[in-house]
Amino acid sequence: METQPDIQAVILAGGSGTRLWPLSREQLPKQFLSIDGGHTLLEATINRLHPLVTRDHVLIVTKKDYAQGEAYHALSPYQTLLEPEGRNTAPAIALAAAWLTRNGDDPVMLVLPADHVIKEPALFQAALRQAVAAAQSGQLVTFGITPSRPDTGFGYIQAGADLGGNVHAVQRFAEKPDLATAESFIRDGGYYWNSGMFVWKASTILKEIARHLPEVTAVLDDITAAWQTGNAAEVVARHFPRMPSISIDYGVLEKTANVALIPCDIGWSDVGSWDAVHEVSDKDAAGNATQGNVIAVDCRNALIQSNKRLVAAIGVEDLNIVETADAVLITKRGESQRVREVVDVLKRNNAQEHVAHLTVQRPWGSYTVLESADDFKMKRITVKPGQSLSLQRHSHRSEHWIVVAGTATVTCDDEVITVAKNQSTYIPIGAKHRLENRGEVLLEMIEVQVGEYLGEDDIERFDDCYGR
Repeated sequence: METQPDIQAVILAGGSGTRLWPLSREQLPKQFLSIDGGHTLLEATINRLHPLVTRDHVLIVTKKDYAQGEAYHALSPYQTLLEPEGRNTAPAIALAAAWLTRNGDDPVMLVLPADHVIKEPALFQAALRQAVAAAQSGQLVTFGITPSRPDTGFGYIQAGADLGGNVHAVQRFAEKPDLATAESFIRDGGYYWNSGMFVWKASTILKEIARHLPEVTAVLDDITAAWQTGNAAEVVARHFPRMPSISIDYGVLEKTANVALIPCDIGWSDVGSWDAVHEVSDKDAAGNATQGNVIAVDCRNALIQSNKRLVAAIGVEDLNIVETADAVLITKRGESQRVREVVDVLKRNNAQEHVAHLTVQRPWGSYTVLESADDFKMKRITVKPGQSLSLQRHSHRSEHWIVVAGTATVTCDDEVITVAKNQSTYIPIGAKHRLENRGEVLLEMIEVQVGEYLGEDDIERFDDCYGR
């Protein structure tokens, strides 16, 4: 009886997802969102691995800020490696491979982005099994997507000799081409979109990284040595920022002769733009993809998403319309890649609409910004039963709390009080305070902040059960 190989899925979930603004935000990028009203992209990525990979064999590499912020609950069921800052795919993959081999194991790694769509999961599973077989023989395997059109938004891989079992040698990698070059790739044949999905043994990729990226291996050696005696998360936080920022494609795959390609047609999309979201979405007879509270009258080939308010469109064609509580995007089809330009303007203006939604999820519950001005801010705060905020203080603002549902336990310096529905309390500037819900129902309250600076970074934590 053939022995089932040890297979571990490494999900790369550190991307920023700016091209899907306004739905995707800096604190909650697209991999943690649903683009069709169903599972989030991360959940869908993990689900499509079953039964080849079980959930306890999933390792997610992501940013520390995501794991301790809005994506806390999405990530908490899984093993995670938390990057203090992004360093592109090569350091992330190297870190994951080192972690998986730290106890002498040498699994086959399936390395997958967290934010892709695959419409044909059965065909994807078949391609994965072919890739695992090739990886066990020592090859670095990548997946090439059969192109449906000349596209300048993807890198390409030219297939070489047929190695058997639907596995090909790689002739060359090509960067994102201009349109004429992309058209020639389609005309010539044998070129595939670079999917950014890989399969290899952990020991194989570590050897290749050591050969081609010694600067990555030098930092990795420090990390693995410190893991022997130190806290794993603290070790990564201390050493990982020294990693160079480089992709696995550029740093390793384009330089090694040990890379193989599996061509596949699996209904793949990197959903890297609103045009791509329209392409993979279910549509009506007129080509419209709608979601949420939408009325579309005599519209054609439109993507219309409502996340809070009613969106009504009449007679529009070839538009993407995306509504959130604090922003509306309208773009012509074919122009949605330029959403990054909007995000750049928001950053230059020190605006907040690219950073977070008005409702922000936290490990303990959520808050919603109801009103904001230069010297005051009003929030609706919910705290789940049995949860508490950190013991903290603010240097620039006071806070007034009014309980509207449930019962709050409030610590303010040396005093601990209970605040019931329709009661209120005051937290002075500089006071050490904590909000808790010791009850069995949701705590809801209105917070009014007053001060010269109201940023979320005006917080000094003294104790926090979520490790922030």
